[in-house]
Amino acid sequence: MRPGEPRRLGAYELLGRLGEGGQGVVYLGTGPSGDEVAIKWLRPDLAADPGMTERFLREVAAAKRVAPFCTAQVIETGVDAERPYIVSEYIEGPSLQKRVLTSGPLSGPALHRLAVGTATALAAIHRAGIVHRDMKPANVIMGPDGPRVIDFGIARALDASSTVTSAPVGTPSYMSPEQIMGETAGPPADLFAWACTIVHAATGQSPFGNDSLPAVINRILNGEPKLGALQPPLRDTVIACLAKQPHARPTAEQVLLGLLQHTAPGPEILQQAAAAAAAPPPAGPSAPRPVPPPVSRPVSPPAPPPVSPLRAAAPPAPPQSTAPPQSTAPPQGMPSPRFPAQRLASPPAGPPEASQRAARIPPPPEAPAWPGPAAPSSPEGRPRPEPPPYPSPIPAHPGSQRTAGERSAPEPPRRRYGPALLSGAVAVVIVVVIGVVVATRDRGLDAGATGSSAPPSPAVTRTTPSPFPSALTSARLPGVDATIYENPADPIRLTYYEVEIGDRNEWVNYPRSSTGKFARSVKYWQQALSPDGKIAAGRTRRYTTDRYHGVDLVDRATGKVTTVKTVKYPLTYEYADWTKDSRRLLLSIRDPSGSTWKTKGFVVVDAAAGTAVVRRIDDSAVEDGRFYWTGDGRAVATAFDDGTAKGVRFYDLDGRLVRTLGGVGRPYNTLGGLFSPSGASMVTQCPDDSATPCFWDVSTGTRTARPESDCGKILGWWDDRHVFCWTRAAKGASRVIVIDMAGNRLRTLLETTQAEELGPFYSRTR
Repeated sequence: MRPGEPRRLGAYELLGRLGEGGQGVVYLGTGPSGDEVAIKWLRPDLAADPGMTERFLREVAAAKRVAPFCTAQVIETGVDAERPYIVSEYIEGPSLQKRVLTSGPLSGPALHRLAVGTATALAAIHRAGIVHRDMKPANVIMGPDGPRVIDFGIARALDASSTVTSAPVGTPSYMSPEQIMGETAGPPADLFAWACTIVHAATGQSPFGNDSLPAVINRILNGEPKLGALQPPLRDTVIACLAKQPHARPTAEQVLLGLLQHTAPGPEILQQAAAAAAAPPPAGPSAPRPVPPPVSRPVSPPAPPPVSPLRAAAPPAPPQSTAPPQSTAPPQGMPSPRFPAQRLASPPAGPPEASQRAARIPPPPEAPAWPGPAAPSSPEGRPRPEPPPYPSPIPAHPGSQRTAGERSAPEPPRRRYGPALLSGAVAVVIVVVIGVVVATRDRGLDAGATGSSAPPSPAVTRTTPSPFPSALTSARLPGVDATIYENPADPIRLTYYEVEIGDRNEWVNYPRSSTGKFARSVKYWQQALSPDGKIAAGRTRRYTTDRYHGVDLVDRATGKVTTVKTVKYPLTYEYADWTKDSRRLLLSIRDPSGSTWKTKGFVVVDAAAGTAVVRRIDDSAVEDGRFYWTGDGRAVATAFDDGTAKGVRFYDLDGRLVRTLGGVGRPYNTLGGLFSPSGASMVTQCPDDSATPCFWDVSTGTRTARPESDCGKILGWWDDRHVFCWTRAAKGASRVIVIDMAGNRLRTLLETTQAEELGPFYSRTR
């Protein structure tokens, strides 16, 4: 004890100092019963706000609900000299940080026990509705009966007080990307920090370094972790937890199930895990500490939005009164790679850029966790010798360019925050970067805007005969500020759309029923309607029990569902494309295991037979695109970029390369956005100006048109002589319009004030 320090705090006598950190001093004390306790007394400056003490005590009080599985149990809280203190169970032993520093990294059974024990602690903490938010080696005590996690709930309490400065709460080397960016830190942030802690235990270093603050922040946001000699299967679990996007990470219980090689959770899972994490009993008469009974609280759902391969099962869906595909609520925290909804994208001078939604692969079947492998194996398409215990997600949100006419520029799972953060204080840099992005985007929205929100006239802007009927009906879309304009004679029809909700991380889809009404659906990630309107293909939210990602073919007349297996974990699929006769469905194989999603081939589904043929294509030049049917349905095509030319490559249905059209530019990656209905023409982003559409003769590869128009992004073909697109400018209202090969605006299909939150999906009707 130092001069001037108190000898008592409340009912507890202080015996000495255990340590001091950024939050306050920790003392060893004894209570009325004589038991030793650890008491953390907060710094005076943290308690300066008059209302802070009440808020702090209210937040920390929740920590007393945490079951004492591998944690130091919080006993009570109090106030002395207007400074709050927290009394918790005293665990004798060094911190993990000190243990590694003095004795070196852990390996073998000791490392496994540490991983199990700390994951058990997080699972118990999350069950109580608490988020640790400062998980790190210094907050893991290597007790005589196994590792224990301390200081949970304190970071949340500090963050809730008005005395906290703009600096994020947490230790930079162990903070998740969302914490650094000032976003809500839910349970996934703890899993990111857990993975960093395990890497430190195994290597002695944080996976993102411990040098200058800007360098560490940049690596966390944009770099790949350094895992040293960390071995599978723990290595694969750590990789899954270090996904940049929070929804791409597993839950603590999913990690735990994988480490214990359980196939499903049970009421005794934490008790079993605590026993597995216990250190070997020392020689002598002393018995190991008894394990308390498990707590039967439900797993606390992650902070919204909640997918990735690893999320807890979702609550049941509300009853649906529409088409068959509309049922089952989405698992919490699991948006995913989608079928190509055609959303506003932002090529140069194009429409405003929409926020990137993280794509995800579905969670495992039956249980909230994917069981870890009992023995090393090599799943399809995975270079690692052993598969991770769960479908490792993304990138999160999202580095690879997503294809399919989806919302903004459909991007992969990881959001790349950008190296612009390499300067100054972290919080200031983040604010500046965000401010610049927002200001730039807003200027782009204002430039050339029409400022009108009234329904546009269907009249052409130039003297051109119009093939379109003048009698149009309009309808407001539920869930979004948008109006559609259509006629029964139209060759295409809006059959599905997605709306971004919440904090721009969760998407809800609205398929159209046979009655023409749109209704919210939560059963599938996306749905694609066949041209004859008889079958809806739903991208399922889970792998099958044997680890295949299935596609559901739903008979819209009878409601019968046929699940067809496609690729095996860790691969997934996206971008459904039907043949004109509605007999076959084309899916693009996607590999989400790297920093960006890669396209690795295609799947052809025979709808009548309920079978699928998988064709793998390992060509780095085509890993950024999606596959389309050619006009006759006898071959498929995709974009390529070999570093010298951008164009289109054609493959037969056996996966053999049969033709290359170089120098024609990249497709727009939208549903129906490559080939015209007859297959004679195709449209791409001009090779010398990606903001301008170029039309090409497929047989000869010659350019047939390069119109100047209002289009910012081509979404698809109306017929062989017209395409539809998002307009560039969007002040007030943005529109989906139809133009001809000369760039004349002939018709408005949709108008909205929420272009960045809306992804429309059109199907061909004739």
